[in-house]
Amino acid sequence: MVPKTPHFRALPSVQVDGYVPHSLHTEHQVWPERNCYVDVWIELLHALELEPVAAMGSALAVDFEGDQWTFFKPPLGDLRVLYGVNVQELTVWRPLLDHAIEHLSAGKLISTEADAFWLPDTVGTDYQRKHTKTTIILNDVDLDNERLSYFHNTSYHSLDGEDFRGFFRLGAPQDPAHLPLYAELIRCDQLERHSSAELAQISTDLLRQAFCQRPRTNPLCRFGTHIVADFAVIQERGLAEYHAWAFATTRQCGAAFDLTAAHLRWLSEAGAINALPASESFNFIAQTCKAMILKAARAVSSRRPLDVNAMIEAMAQSWDSGMASVELALKR
Repeated sequence: MVPKTPHFRALPSVQVDGYVPHSLHTEHQVWPERNCYVDVWIELLHALELEPVAAMGSALAVDFEGDQWTFFKPPLGDLRVLYGVNVQELTVWRPLLDHAIEHLSAGKLISTEADAFWLPDTVGTDYQRKHTKTTIILNDVDLDNERLSYFHNTSYHSLDGEDFRGFFRLGAPQDPAHLPLYAELIRCDQLERHSSAELAQISTDLLRQAFCQRPRTNPLCRFGTHIVADFAVIQERGLAEYHAWAFATTRQCGAAFDLTAAHLRWLSEAGAINALPASESFNFIAQTCKAMILKAARAVSSRRPLDVNAMIEAMAQSWDSGMASVELALKR
């Protein structure tokens, strides 16, 4: 049953007008956009006045999986330990709008996979052009004005009208083949606001766990081998294939180590450990991936051979030196 009020907000203080993204999403970052899941969490934690950099230490353990790099997500257990945020899978057994009314009115947010076709903040890429899966966090539903305000990628946005109806499938014919998208329920009623020193200590403990879970062989070396084997096929299939491959590989690698570098700088500035040498090593990987993604795109367009051996070798050496520096920092 729909409550009498037509407006349901989990975080009433968050407004689209005047919203300022976290510093991790400013242009001075090597990778201001990483992937839809980690980016939306950065902004939600920021809106909750929590420090999202503290949750990025597990990016240290990303690996090359064969056809992609680890799609980094802050572990839900880390979010619970660091901030008291409780995330559970939402059973989508009824229309998503009904779930949104139920939970937003109770102060809970919903993270959900979404179709970027209905998201105006993707104008120029997916909006009203193609159906692409992404992740957003629902915060504010206004039924009278058919408006939804949500976190997505690097900021906080709103949609209305036709996009509202399309996003929530209002008026859509019953389709037995339609499967509900994956969603999570986010509870913030037991937030823990640690001091900077306490938060850094908790993050250091989580970094130790991530270090123990690091790849046992150098993932940059394995990535280099696959580039040699795969790139001719990618080049033959053209830029669309390349962009999909680059997002899953080079971008995820560079973005994860960009976050790792930021996390280690933050720990060093907090005085928890001296991880600046490691931060510099992983920042080099992030920077080099940014250069390589552009170089490879030019090679696809020009149909010329791609030589990134020197880049791969340098990144592999930086991974080794970065991991050695982290190990030393954690022992002190």
